[in-house]
Amino acid sequence: MKQRFAIVIIIIMCLTGANAKVRMPQLFQDGMVLQRGVDIPVWGWADKGENIRAEIQNIKGKVLSTANAVADSKGRWTLRLPHRKLKTGGPYRLVITAMPSAHQVVINQVLIGDVWLCSGQSNIDVTIERVYPWYTSEIDSYDNNMVRLFRVQNETSTSGPKDDIRPTAINWKPLNKQNAWLFSAVGYFLGKRMQQHTDVPQGIIVNSWGGTPIEAWISADSLQHDFPMMVEKTRLYDNSDFVKAQQQANQLADQRWNLLLDQNDPGMKQGQDGPLFTSLYYDDAQWTPVTQGEWGWRGVGSIWLRQHVTIDKAHAGLPARLLLGTLFDADRTYLNGKEIGRTYYQYPPRRYDIPEGLLREGDNVITIRFINKYGTAHFIKEKAYLLAFGDDRQSLNPLPKDIIPLREQWLQHSGTQMPSCPSGDVSLQNMPTTLYNAVLHPLAPYALAGVVWYQGESNTGNAGTYATMLRKLMGEWRQLFQQPQLPFVIVQLANYMACVPQPQNTGWSQVREAQRTVAEEDEYAESVVNIDLGETVDIHPLRKKEVAERIALCFDRLAYGKQVTLFPKVISHEIKDGNVILTLDQPMHDGQLKYFELAGSDGRFQNVEATATGTTIIVSAPMSRPATMRYAWKDNPLGANAYGLNELPLSPFELKLE
Repeated sequence: MKQRFAIVIIIIMCLTGANAKVRMPQLFQDGMVLQRGVDIPVWGWADKGENIRAEIQNIKGKVLSTANAVADSKGRWTLRLPHRKLKTGGPYRLVITAMPSAHQVVINQVLIGDVWLCSGQSNIDVTIERVYPWYTSEIDSYDNNMVRLFRVQNETSTSGPKDDIRPTAINWKPLNKQNAWLFSAVGYFLGKRMQQHTDVPQGIIVNSWGGTPIEAWISADSLQHDFPMMVEKTRLYDNSDFVKAQQQANQLADQRWNLLLDQNDPGMKQGQDGPLFTSLYYDDAQWTPVTQGEWGWRGVGSIWLRQHVTIDKAHAGLPARLLLGTLFDADRTYLNGKEIGRTYYQYPPRRYDIPEGLLREGDNVITIRFINKYGTAHFIKEKAYLLAFGDDRQSLNPLPKDIIPLREQWLQHSGTQMPSCPSGDVSLQNMPTTLYNAVLHPLAPYALAGVVWYQGESNTGNAGTYATMLRKLMGEWRQLFQQPQLPFVIVQLANYMACVPQPQNTGWSQVREAQRTVAEEDEYAESVVNIDLGETVDIHPLRKKEVAERIALCFDRLAYGKQVTLFPKVISHEIKDGNVILTLDQPMHDGQLKYFELAGSDGRFQNVEATATGTTIIVSAPMSRPATMRYAWKDNPLGANAYGLNELPLSPFELKLE
């Protein structure tokens, strides 16, 4: 009878618990990395009133840490696992059990180490695939199971914070070339460097979205006081039917525009071996010669360019890679009538692989169909334009050994002129609060070692509010993650655009200054000076390993308490004998310095001479009472040369002297 009674009880428990399942956040999956040195937050959902028990076990099943919780009226539960007996490394098991339903979740291959959250816009987004030609041998040869990668899937919310993020393809994957190919390059190199220097597991969570402004990452409550109209703007779009209808209308308009573009373009008619204007046999003798570096087409629609390339017998039939720098805006590129690549917007480098057998001995023709919806179609200067052969053809550092450079001369023919494409685009990711709601709030309170914030390009048009919003973001995130001393490393904007000799005051310099000053006033923050790692013609510079190494140096101080010498800082100044004398916190490379400016009370800046000697910079003042000093205060102070002996650059800055 006792056995029968026990069986009945078990059956009842199974029946009552059939629908009572523990649900864990997307962050809690096999391979996850938990933050060492702190009691570990764990949370999830179950039936109301369920008793939850969480355990961390070693691979033999021994329980090393345990905690309990009860699911509240909404089914939410949260607890913290004591860390005292947990050593770094692993692997461990995280086991969550709900009673009386007896439902259990087991998460395997858990590591304990350091977890870093990398967030911002497109320069965090830039992938290993994009920077691979700069670091080919290093990426090819490296993998490390002690570094795990997690990519938050993009999503927006106009209606308030979500409970969880969407499923993602890169969910605590071990670091190797395949897993990291579409993962953040900054995150990749940061994880690699930190693991090598600490010998403990590293978890890299990347949560970024290209082109997004800082206000998208801040909550409505935080913005409401100082920026109420931002919050109202988002509320206008808090209607899924409206947003869906607008997005469908934009998609249909774009499809219609592209259909008419192709129908009306004479070059798209079928030729002997492809679209008419792409054929090797097409007679382009009447096309207009143009020079690549000078060429531009300001129009809406399409325009065609062709270049003939002679291939010798040794290269005929070989696989190759065509480098076309970076083009504005979209393109479809053909070789001998066959399409070899297409890109839909201006930023990605054009690296198109040519299959074996397509290049022929003698005459070959490269055809580019530019598709332009705004601005001026053009080639981007200072990039490589060539055919590369051999096993090293994917490298850019150094360039491949076997190359055929393209000529500056092209032949041009018009395609079709089009009216502007109708657009009422709804880019919810660029609106205030939408990313905080959808992809930041659901991550908390996951324990972190630190945050990388690499953003600002999208706020250069309203730079005056950036410092206020950055302070809000840092304070709010620390509160959300329940870590009041959470370290932040803020990556300053890199040098970009034309270098001009005269004094210049733009949003780029103002955002950099906000990034510098906010970090300096915060005990738990540092800013990374990035003024020498940019590119004049590319808003997405490729030297992401160097950026990650500088970020890591900052975390050495902030997270690990190491005594490290970071970027030089001005600690005092005085005006003496017609000079402004700056004292720095470390010795500088001696010599003449570029890009110092002074202004009097009239606010008119002028270039001045400056010299570094030891820990001092002496700046010659052409006016009797200088009021303000600036250094490297330009979009692109190319060649700025104020460096500490540790080879780290002095930050651009503005200094009030009175």
